[in-house]
Amino acid sequence: MSQDDNIRNLEADIKLDLSERKNYGGYLYLNRLLSAQKPLSNPEHHDEMLFIIQHQTSELWMKLIIHELKAAIAWVQEERLGKASKILARVKQIQKQLFEQWAVLETLTPSEYVQFRGVFGNASGFQSVQYRQVEFLLGNKNEKMLSVFPEGSKSREVLQEVLESPSIYDVFIHYLYNHGYPLDKELVNRDYRQPHRYNESLMNALVDVYRYPEEHWSIYALCEQLVDVEESFQLWRFRHMKTVERIIGFKTGSGGSSGVGFLKKALDLTFFPELLKLRTAL
Repeated sequence: MSQDDNIRNLEADIKLDLSERKNYGGYLYLNRLLSAQKPLSNPEHHDEMLFIIQHQTSELWMKLIIHELKAAIAWVQEERLGKASKILARVKQIQKQLFEQWAVLETLTPSEYVQFRGVFGNASGFQSVQYRQVEFLLGNKNEKMLSVFPEGSKSREVLQEVLESPSIYDVFIHYLYNHGYPLDKELVNRDYRQPHRYNESLMNALVDVYRYPEEHWSIYALCEQLVDVEESFQLWRFRHMKTVERIIGFKTGSGGSSGVGFLKKALDLTFFPELLKLRTAL
């Protein structure tokens, strides 16, 4: 028997019975997953499949980010900052996947996009409940966003819960306060439904951390992970804006927003203002 024949022959212990739930396709529910791409164009336009898969995979990555951010919040609440830092390092790597995905969508030209643009009506990423959850978990709370989802719907219920819960920055602030850092009481006891606003007492405490990192190492390390996550999120926002600009120019967005103009405004939002401003103060 030749070497090629040896390579082609299956090893004796390889499982050939694919009827169990624990085989590859069953475990991953691939039949369900791979049948969820249903283009609406008729006749089906070749590039609509790209558009659908781009957004579906983005939602899968965001589902994982939500899963990880909730875990990071729990670890900070348990005062295990090292565990939280590890989780945030993973979130940053997931964000890289989301960022690089835009390169695939950018192969879609304006001429190709207009061929199927009309079939999905007012559907827009603006309506993504998972994207809103990620923003809320990072601290960009906006109660008005709940009105995008019907009252009594599961989406609204999920988002309401995240809105009323502390963000990753909130639990970090609580950790600092509980360990004797001199923070304003109103900062610690604030309404979680509102976005975090710049606070001078927090700024001063973090400047001290950065001036003497060896004395505050676990806090210092977590701060840098938070900065990484914020920067990665902003890079994703920017790439999103540039991709939209490249494909539709300055047309109105599918969900009724101003499109590129709306996305540019989002670039001014920040999750952790003190962590960025302290660089100037040092």
